[in-house]
Amino acid sequence: MTIIDTAAITVVLPEAFDERWSRLPGIHIDGRRIAIDPAEYFFRFESNTWLLADWELVKSQLLEARETTESAVEQLALDFIKAHAESTSDASRVLSTAYEVYAYLFRAEHLDTLGLPQITAEHLRMLREAATLMALNKVELDGHISNVGPCWFFPAATSVVFDLDDEMGGMLDEVYHGGWFNEHRRIESIKAHAALGGRLVHGCQSVPDQSGGVVAPYGALMANFRDDLAAFKSGWIEQVYAHRVSPAA
Repeated sequence: MTIIDTAAITVVLPEAFDERWSRLPGIHIDGRRIAIDPAEYFFRFESNTWLLADWELVKSQLLEARETTESAVEQLALDFIKAHAESTSDASRVLSTAYEVYAYLFRAEHLDTLGLPQITAEHLRMLREAATLMALNKVELDGHISNVGPCWFFPAATSVVFDLDDEMGGMLDEVYHGGWFNEHRRIESIKAHAALGGRLVHGCQSVPDQSGGVVAPYGALMANFRDDLAAFKSGWIEQVYAHRVSPAA
């Protein structure tokens, strides 16, 4: 693994995370406090800077903005990022911002219209936690994937932490990357992810070919992203699954 010299990442979030995240290497949960050792946690960690925009500003200026025939929602998000985003090396800010983004996107009021009765408020909590940690992953403008942690491989990581079987883990992944299966949720996701400096992209088309996702900057070269991902994904997915806890006999 290539890794830069960086200190441990610590953050205190509004919500206590599941203690079972500590099953994964390099992460320790103590209620609302999360501590991450990059050298143990990441498969690849080559960059300790991220692009962020203030979540309160996103809420007040972008979430209610409407696209027009002259400016699509993607253009609205891109213009907002250009105007308001800044680079930060404070990983705790990334996690704090991501928590707010995903608390908004995976909120319980959407459950009634999701059309998946097997998905509960508890599953939304799992989504919020995993997606928050996923925000530390990073793709460069040239498409090179610079940061990869276990939450890149969403179904694998959630199955390890939350003891999900393959079917439920896959269903949770579909809710995560499917924009709640409708255009309204996709538009909402594009706007909210402006706080994390980009848009949510995926290396797979569906659960059987899980390749994870990342918030990538607008303009990132997706062909290079695809090739880089293909070169590493299978071995690292296996390493994540290796931390599954066997049921007690």
